[in-house]
Amino acid sequence: QVQLVQSGGDSVQAGGSLRLSCTSSSLFYCMSWFRQVPGEEREGVATIDRDGWTIYARSVRGRFTISRDNAKSTLYLDLNSLKAEDTAMYYCAASWDNVCHGNSWSEARRYIYWGRGTQVTVSS
Repeated sequence: QVQLVQSGGDSVQAGGSLRLSCTSSSLFYCMSWFRQVPGEEREGVATIDRDGWTIYARSVRGRFTISRDNAKSTLYLDLNSLKAEDTAMYYCAASWDNVCHGNSWSEARRYIYWGRGTQVTVSS
């Protein structure tokens, strides 16, 4: 059974940093981070393929870094220079298919496997 187990959410002050982790039971081709606030659609944050190719949402580019350790089947998201508007539930998502490339990476419907989410709260 495929599982994505998340950790690392917390409450921090603006300007602070956090690291989110997502450990999977399989080595997926594409892994991504999404975030969601109540009443809004799930938003793509960043994606990475098995070879390390990355794409970032414009809102986080230069502040967040996505990475993965294939030997540990673990995905990371380093969040730096956090802002109040980064407050959200963060989810990791995974796909066997090549959804990492092109604009489709940020479409939540492209992913079958999801973590349960971890809350990031940034106070100003």
